[in-house]
Amino acid sequence: MKLVFATNNSNKLKEVQAMLSDIQLLKLTDINCTEDIPETSTTIAGNAIQKINYLTTNYKVDGFADDTGLEVEALNGEPGVYSARYAGEDKSTIANMNLLLEKLSVHNNKKARFITVIALNLNGEQHVFEGICEGKIIHQQRGNKGFGYDPIFIPNGFDKTFAEMTLEEKAQISHRGKAVRKLICFLNQLD
Repeated sequence: MKLVFATNNSNKLKEVQAMLSDIQLLKLTDINCTEDIPETSTTIAGNAIQKINYLTTNYKVDGFADDTGLEVEALNGEPGVYSARYAGEDKSTIANMNLLLEKLSVHNNKKARFITVIALNLNGEQHVFEGICEGKIIHQQRGNKGFGYDPIFIPNGFDKTFAEMTLEEKAQISHRGKAVRKLICFLNQLD
C-alpha cells in the first residue's frame, strides 16, 4: 500500500516510516506538492483534517496528515495548536523552547502533555486517530535526539527526556507513536 504523508518535517517522516514498515510512504515532493498546505484551524484535529483534505481535494491522493501540540497545564494549554510557531512564524525550535521556559518559570506546576492527531483519507472516507503522552517540562535541555520540545519534555514514568531516547524507545510511549499504532491497527483490519 502507498500513502502520502502530508508533512515536510523530515523528523516526523523518519519516526512514522520506522513504524509503518509495510507501507510505502510518499512525501509531498513525491506528488509534486511544493506549496505550503494551510494550517489555519484553531484545533490540533482541525489542522490535521485541513491538511489531508487539501491533498485529497487538490491532488486526488489517499494519505494522512498529522498535527501535534504541546499543552502545558499552568499556561492554560499553551502553546497548543501554535506549538510550531509559538515564538514566531520562523518556527525556531530554540526560540519556542526559550519562550515556553520563560513563561513557565513563575509556575510550580510543570505538568504537560503532547497530543498528536492523525487524519487519514482513504477510499473516500476519513478516519481520525489520537495519541496523548502525559509528562512534565524541565528547565534544562537534555539530549540531542528528537526534535521540537523533546529536550525539555519527560514522559510520566521515565527519567529521560524524549531527546535522550532512541527512536524506538520514543515510539513506544510517545503521542505520535500511540496515534500511529492506532492507524496501523486500522490499516491492518483492511487486509
